Amino acid sequence: MNQELNYKHLYYFWVTAKEGGMSHAADRLGLAVQTVSAQVRLLEQSLGHALFKPAGRGLALTEAGQAALQVAEQIFHLGEHLQTAVREAGTHIGVRLVVGISDGLPKLAVRDLLAPAMEEPHLRLLCHEDKFDDLLADLALHRLDVVLSDRPAPANPNLRLYSHALGSSALGWYAPQEWLAQASHNFPHSLAQVPVLLPTAHASVRLRLDQWFERQGVKPSLVGEFEDSALLATFGSSGMGVFPASERMREKLSHGYGLSWFAPCEGVQEHFYAIGTARKVQHPLVQKLLVQKLAD
Repeated sequence: MNQELNYKHLYYFWVTAKEGGMSHAADRLGLAVQTVSAQVRLLEQSLGHALFKPAGRGLALTEAGQAALQVAEQIFHLGEHLQTAVREAGTHIGVRLVVGISDGLPKLAVRDLLAPAMEEPHLRLLCHEDKFDDLLADLALHRLDVVLSDRPAPANPNLRLYSHALGSSALGWYAPQEWLAQASHNFPHSLAQVPVLLPTAHASVRLRLDQWFERQGVKPSLVGEFEDSALLATFGSSGMGVFPASERMREKLSHGYGLSWFAPCEGVQEHFYAIGTARKVQHPLVQKLLVQKLAD
């Protein structure tokens, strides 16, 4: 980091860029236009590049200014959360864990994966679900403590992320009562006759399921695709069709959704990962997640 960087100058630049000009920025800051202009010029001198250029009656960002704005957005976004984070840390006794849940991860498995952390008596758990790539970006900016996903982080020289395997689970086939007998008879060829529900392609296991169907020589009677595994199970339990899900969810799907396991999905597994910013995990609750993995 440049030790000469003045964050007050950066803040004035950020407000000017957001407000679209010096006069609007001055109004927002309660300062004279000349003061704001002088502070922005000092920042430009420090960085060695012009950040604004004339555009009609106003100003536009240069390419250097656009790059500076992207970094400033991240800095001041984190700054906006400083008071909240300090207040929460000062008024709550316990451990805070901020988890990113990948949209491809089966939601029915999340509670089991977090079970070791749930044993913390004073846990403050914050879960955010989002697209995989967006969560990795937030993780790199330290907005998250860990990301749970069904795939490891891809190699990226710009993001120093480490994937820790949490284990895997074989898939089995589940059916509501009205389809159980027909689906069980002459399996897996029965899947060409009974309605089938599958996860969408955003889940990494979908490709393995498609390959499994090819190996079996079966074209499934596909009637629905779902991003959320809990939603898939809900529609399956309503009688819409049969579907594959983790073997470790057998009891939950039986008692919670009234579904019956009727066959294994031989050779197909779901994989689970905890992704962090360090090879050696420091957060005590994330360490618990990884220790639990060794015991599975």
